[in-house]
Amino acid sequence: MKNFLLSVFALAICSISAKAQLTDSAYVRENYTKQEVYIPMRDGVKLYTAIYTPKDDSKDYPFLMKRTCYSIRPYGEDNYPNGLGPSPYLMREGYIFVYQDVRGRWMSEGDFDNMRPHIDGNNPKNKKDIDESSDTFDTIEWLLKNVKNNNGKAGQWGISYPGFYTAAALPEAHPALVASSPQAPISDFFFDDFHHMGAFLQSYTMAFPVFGHQTEPTKESWYNDKWDKLRAAGNTSDGYEYHLEMGTLEKITEDYYADNFFWQQIVEHPNYDEFWQKRSILPHLDEGIDHAVMTVGGWFDAEDLYGPLNIYKTVETNNPKAKNMIVMGPWSHGDWARERGMQAVNHIYFGDSISTYYQTNVEKPFFEYFLKGKGDGNFPEAHMFDTGTKEWKSFEVWPPKNIAPVKLGFTKDGRLLVNKEGNEQEQFEYISDPGKPVPYTSYTEGLTFTPRKFMTDDQRHASKRPDVLTFETPVLTEDVTLAGEIMAKLKVAISSTDADFIVKLIDVYADDAKATKATPDNVVMAGYQQLVRSEVFRGRFRNSFAKPEPFKPGEAEEVNFPLQDVLHTFKKGHKIMIQIHSSWFPYIDRNPQKYVDNIYKAKKEDYEKATITVFGSSSVEIGENESLNTPIELLDR
Repeated sequence: MKNFLLSVFALAICSISAKAQLTDSAYVRENYTKQEVYIPMRDGVKLYTAIYTPKDDSKDYPFLMKRTCYSIRPYGEDNYPNGLGPSPYLMREGYIFVYQDVRGRWMSEGDFDNMRPHIDGNNPKNKKDIDESSDTFDTIEWLLKNVKNNNGKAGQWGISYPGFYTAAALPEAHPALVASSPQAPISDFFFDDFHHMGAFLQSYTMAFPVFGHQTEPTKESWYNDKWDKLRAAGNTSDGYEYHLEMGTLEKITEDYYADNFFWQQIVEHPNYDEFWQKRSILPHLDEGIDHAVMTVGGWFDAEDLYGPLNIYKTVETNNPKAKNMIVMGPWSHGDWARERGMQAVNHIYFGDSISTYYQTNVEKPFFEYFLKGKGDGNFPEAHMFDTGTKEWKSFEVWPPKNIAPVKLGFTKDGRLLVNKEGNEQEQFEYISDPGKPVPYTSYTEGLTFTPRKFMTDDQRHASKRPDVLTFETPVLTEDVTLAGEIMAKLKVAISSTDADFIVKLIDVYADDAKATKATPDNVVMAGYQQLVRSEVFRGRFRNSFAKPEPFKPGEAEEVNFPLQDVLHTFKKGHKIMIQIHSSWFPYIDRNPQKYVDNIYKAKKEDYEKATITVFGSSSVEIGENESLNTPIELLDR
């Protein structure tokens, strides 16, 4: 379990195959000299850093750096990794690759702080206070002065948590930092990664042994101790049953994480209070970013879809001098960093060698141009993969302005209206039972850290449930492309005082759809209901993420929330479907449906059934829409 989780977290050094690993490892040793140093920060703390310098010293090279909380192994100047940089293609182009353990992790000194708050105006004026930007600044300053054969330019990249460290270095950046690529970056722990729109990802339960302790490589026994205890908690071959057996979040606290500082932080801050607000990097991307930024994400990232989209948009809005770009492909979390040949997410095939295409035609030219001056620098603003037509498309602006917005409405007979209003007088009801929550997946999946396959999963299992509302269009007579931001606008009434709302956008395949090479023998693609985009919203936050409110039983209220962006063409012969329900387990924790001040402290007796009513005036809107605000802007709407 330990090795599995660490391999999930440490995504940056990936290889194509076992044979390629051997080749790349030999290449690194033959072409790079490794040096390990402690680089002093402005407050005296020293950060452990590995520097790989090309042995060919006949020319100068730029720095390309990754800062991480997941260890910069292998340690020791005689030990070399299987590869360097974001890809083997950049490794072979020649860079001074720099890896650093962030504060309080592994070999670095200091104290670790999850999503350490940024201090505006901290570089280079203030010489005492520290944040991730100042640590990056001080590192680059040291590298420029102490590493030979550098060309005076630096770039950075990172996937997932290292993607946050990349984004956190954008404000008050060192002048030598000219190219940054946050990839699947966490931007705000309350809206992505450990939470989705304030709802806790129960699937992250197995991650806390990694995040909730200061870490040194010689003190890892607590990893195994915690995971052994977690594995013994129930049937690990069935994640749904396992998490039901674990019981309430309060019981998880008592049984496993009473001594885990990050778990305790989450428990004690159930709302979007100052603790979470100051850890968001988005408000600090407000101005002064003037170098090249290429944010990368996967359309089917179950962990960090919010982060890349909102980091790109925030930089774009506030920093007109930045060369700001976004790339979104048909990947799960970080999958662009490795090539499997056939690119598929669960049962859906998107093409071959898509990661290689990205590495060679997008990522490599980006760093080569801005760090070395190679190429023409003619990059599209948005390089986006249409997950319906399965092809790359480029746009001058994102969200695109040349694709018409679409509004989807609901009718009593289960039809989905396109650009027509539903009837306010119609009502749709279901009973949500937290004792029998809607599963997030159509198949039995063993205990896992944040499931990924379900992001394109078949939703026929959910359509058959009485606690799931399902609406679909007639068979489409022409292709329909949905592009840009999605907003669910629900008018609801509930019999209890709290509830969650899950909204799904689904592509229903034609009745004659054929299997592809990604289709297992036991899956029928005819009529397949492919999940395209989905999101959860905790109803208590409908008016403010900082100040939750109970519902008044039976009283109609509006619940509006974004589902993140999409670029998907529903093909002629397919249908568009929307599903609405109130549990999504164990991907998301169960809402007790009785309002309590802190769901993490809810008792077993607080969990109750609720009748959920959705009114016919509800809708899902895709495309340009002035009401599509980010959650940060909805703090006190």
